[in-house]
Amino acid sequence: MSQTASINLDAPLQSDRNLALELVRVTEAAALASSRWIGRGDKNSADGAAVDAMRRAFDSVAINGTVVIGEGEMDEAPMLYIGEKVGAGGPEVDIAVDPLEGTSICARGMPNAIATVAVAEKGGFLHAPDIYMDKIAVGPGLPEGVVHIDASPKENLKNLAQARKVAIEDLVVCTLDRDRHKEIIRACREAGARIMLIPDGDVAGVVACSQPEAGVDMYLGWGGAPEGVLAAAALRCIGGQMQGRLIYEDDAQRERAKSMGISDPDRIFSVTEMAKGDVMFSATGVTTGAMLRGVRRTAFGAITHSIVMRSKTGTVRYVEGHHNFTIKPNLLIG
Repeated sequence: MSQTASINLDAPLQSDRNLALELVRVTEAAALASSRWIGRGDKNSADGAAVDAMRRAFDSVAINGTVVIGEGEMDEAPMLYIGEKVGAGGPEVDIAVDPLEGTSICARGMPNAIATVAVAEKGGFLHAPDIYMDKIAVGPGLPEGVVHIDASPKENLKNLAQARKVAIEDLVVCTLDRDRHKEIIRACREAGARIMLIPDGDVAGVVACSQPEAGVDMYLGWGGAPEGVLAAAALRCIGGQMQGRLIYEDDAQRERAKSMGISDPDRIFSVTEMAKGDVMFSATGVTTGAMLRGVRRTAFGAITHSIVMRSKTGTVRYVEGHHNFTIKPNLLIG
């Protein structure tokens, strides 16, 4: 693909095609590095390899980025921490990252591990604390408000089926395989819907709602709030709907949310409140899942499969990268 465009430094971030491709290179680097640890039972090494590779890849991206959704605080480095500056210089942007979503998945060699990053104009992302978020999401092309986080699964499925002009039995609901979701699973099955249980990786689960070939119609359940912002960034690019509400386990978490600028701790956040303005999203498969193929080794290197989205145009591109390590041997170092 030939991509030619420039970033306007005097205006909010423009969804530059060159920058979109640079983001793919960032997620590719993280996926390639963590792929060395697939199935080896060591999630920390897999995550560390992804973090190191993503941090190095950002060094060549023409942005002045600040990580606002990351893996921890500054004293928890070498993670890409909240407040860390990345990029080679350029327009000021906010960054949301998960260098390896599904560390346990990768360590166990299971489906749906991905490397992901999103970029927004400065102030574009909700500063979500690392706590749970209740989420509901559907894909594009549906009436606004077709589902609601406070409605029952049965009611949401009924409304979604009517909007899609299909039977409830034709719908697939994705949720994390957790004890806390037993009631959601029971209610969906009683309504007639089918369930796709995933062990981890709810960014991929939410984003799958936007991709017809993934076979997911709705996402429900609790997952990480930072992952909710990343998923919202993807849905912003393609027109999907999502709502999220923070879940608190104690008063300390409520105070943490307030300190990050969330004045109403019980607010229901829409997709545009979690990711606003011009947004770009990129993800690369580490292990094969419903949406992306995982890293595949070849005699001379590896093949990656990525998705890149831009809210400015609503464009979704799948990128297959063939990496020749006889030329660039350091790409697989993690």
